[in-house]
Amino acid sequence: MRRLTILGATGSVGTSALDIVARHRHRFPIEAVTANGDAAGLARIARDHGARFAAVADEAAYPALREALAGTGIETGAGPAAVAAAAARPADMVLAAISGAAGVEPVLAAIGQGTTVALANKESLVAAGALVMGSARARGVQVLPVDSEHNAVFQALAGSRMEDVETVWITASGGPFRTWDAAAIAAARPEDALKHPNYTMGAKVTVDSAGLMNKGLELIEAHHLFSLPPDRLRALIHPQQVVHGMVGYRDGSIVAQLGAADMRVPIAHCLGFPDRIDGPSRRLDFAAIATLTFEEPDLVRFPALRLAIEAMTAGGRAPTVLNAANEVAVEAFLARRIGFADIARIVERVLEEEGVGPAPATLDDLWLIDHAARQRAAATMLNASAAAS
Repeated sequence: MRRLTILGATGSVGTSALDIVARHRHRFPIEAVTANGDAAGLARIARDHGARFAAVADEAAYPALREALAGTGIETGAGPAAVAAAAARPADMVLAAISGAAGVEPVLAAIGQGTTVALANKESLVAAGALVMGSARARGVQVLPVDSEHNAVFQALAGSRMEDVETVWITASGGPFRTWDAAAIAAARPEDALKHPNYTMGAKVTVDSAGLMNKGLELIEAHHLFSLPPDRLRALIHPQQVVHGMVGYRDGSIVAQLGAADMRVPIAHCLGFPDRIDGPSRRLDFAAIATLTFEEPDLVRFPALRLAIEAMTAGGRAPTVLNAANEVAVEAFLARRIGFADIARIVERVLEEEGVGPAPATLDDLWLIDHAARQRAAATMLNASAAAS
């Protein structure tokens, strides 16, 4: 048995995990579940899975959660502190699937309790990679990668020495704009960007995928997860998304992990690790797939990937600033306040003005850098709007 806490239980990763848990109820009792603001959905999950604690990050959703769970004996809470408290409760594993920099504090809370973290929140390592992984090493905590690409690399590295690794590739579908020209991409609407060809994900990560920013964030995540220098990490476009990650070794061997484009594959791997458990995803039919293709990413049509690579190479506070500015810009794009091409322009401007300095060494450092970058991004959008009018 492995007692489990799920942060972000109502999101796409959380619901995929719960599908696996439901098939192995005897193995994965639920300690706590959290959500941002979906009180009804979270209450249903807490009841169905016998959770002991449920918390919403949005305090405005708390009355609905409290009412929905009244008389069940399930404890409730609200606000960021309650989410962090959920992560710190006694459990064998915390599945961290909160989107954005808001996931950093709960991840650190879990690590502080010595709990294994199954990490699906890439922004935790983009914004505070040195802080999070340094804390994990100090506490002897294992961080298992849930993102399909990093989980693929993790599996391909099994039993190998890092000094034997030459190159690590993480793959990308190319998103809905893979074959679009620059003018068409610039004119894209939110509904265009939200049409991912293979996965159903949250709005923010889907927009990131459309501009390949997501792949840039994943390169930064891999840099911290595997302690690899930036020049040994590469992104590769692979429209079929059958190969999720590859590791090239000094003897010329390349080891790849393949699987269906289904998040339940890496989730099942992490939940069972180091054992394997039965997973519900479809099995690959190679005769039906027939062809696997690969392309180099176009950094001119997709400048967000270039910016992420540059931030990873620069190090320091640059990835923290990149992440914060991108979150602000994507939110504005989804609200139709800026165009798609403006996302990368805003991020680049904020990096120029805020991106130089040391990496955050504490949570206080992180929030200071994050806040300054968000303010600069908002000001950049405001100035651009004023100039346009």
